[in-house]
Amino acid sequence: MKFVLFTHVPHIKESNQYYAYAPYVKEMNIWGKNVNELIIVAPLFSGNKTLIDISYSHQNIQFLPVPSFDVLSIKSIFITLLKLPNLVWILFKAMKNADHIHLRCPGNIGLLGCFIQILFPNTPKTAKYAGNWDPKSKQPLTYKLQQWILKNTFLTRNIQVLVYGEWEGMTSNIKPFFTASYALNEIVPIVQKKLIGIVDFIFVGALVKGKHPLYAIQLMENLHLKGYSVRLSVYGEGPEREILEDYIATHTLEKIVSLQGNQTQDIVKKAYLDSHFVVLPSDSEGWPKVIAEGMFWGCVPIATAISCVPYMLDYGNRGILLQQDLEKDSTQIAVVLHDQNEYDAKRNKAAEWSRRFTLDVFEDAIQELIV
Repeated sequence: MKFVLFTHVPHIKESNQYYAYAPYVKEMNIWGKNVNELIIVAPLFSGNKTLIDISYSHQNIQFLPVPSFDVLSIKSIFITLLKLPNLVWILFKAMKNADHIHLRCPGNIGLLGCFIQILFPNTPKTAKYAGNWDPKSKQPLTYKLQQWILKNTFLTRNIQVLVYGEWEGMTSNIKPFFTASYALNEIVPIVQKKLIGIVDFIFVGALVKGKHPLYAIQLMENLHLKGYSVRLSVYGEGPEREILEDYIATHTLEKIVSLQGNQTQDIVKKAYLDSHFVVLPSDSEGWPKVIAEGMFWGCVPIATAISCVPYMLDYGNRGILLQQDLEKDSTQIAVVLHDQNEYDAKRNKAAEWSRRFTLDVFEDAIQELIV
């Protein structure tokens, strides 16, 4: 089977292997187990791989590089229009030769793929919509357009569209789905964590405005000023790092906040195991793997009530839903910090739920989609 993957994720070639963002590649390696030829259509950049990049494990890979593009300014729109004929031709040829088309959405390549796949109604397809599918949520116009095409059963045929959560107006080709990070054999017993001494919080993710790492720091600052012994470790890199460093220095928070940068999966896993809470005050998510991973290793999740997060946290029974109000959110956390029994109950429910979604279950679900 020629399985053709269309994605906007940046790739790097090193020592004849292709590298990209680890959680994405880890998932695609599972899809790749079920096909004998993997064709990747994606941007290819020069440079060196980072700690958060891993390589594909498939033995038969063909890579078709496409130029990256965006429509964020008049200049970029003009440049994109110049690139468009070549881009369309590359995607069209790849789809023409595909036994199975797989689109990764939302994204620029996914958007183009949504249009071109209309020309191939008989080719089996899957699309992974990794963003927020909630039709009532605020989304960029290009995201809404991708959703509209994917759920249109006249334009988009012979497809299963994988989305996070169940939403109003879902058509017959939309399938509620999930994701996973850890295998069944990795599960270890939950060790009790006392809310005595320093209570550890962890933030994992890109340091970008949309994920609000500054708000996570401000939560810690507010709790600290109220007399709570808290500590936050921030894992990730991004354009907001300098802003975070300045804030930490200006407010003398060096003893309670540390920026750890990008780290390997093993280091992050240990950090989850050592932490009491995982916090993600993000504006937009699909299925936030950081929250699911933290829950898996015994952290109580603290996250914004967006997308399927309320479902993941069982509307507060398995964690704390943020309201993006510093005082209200600090108070919510403080209530749990004062109650060991409440903390233990949320923690145990969170771990029990997250451990239902192992890589073993995920592999079986993927196999049913493409075999």
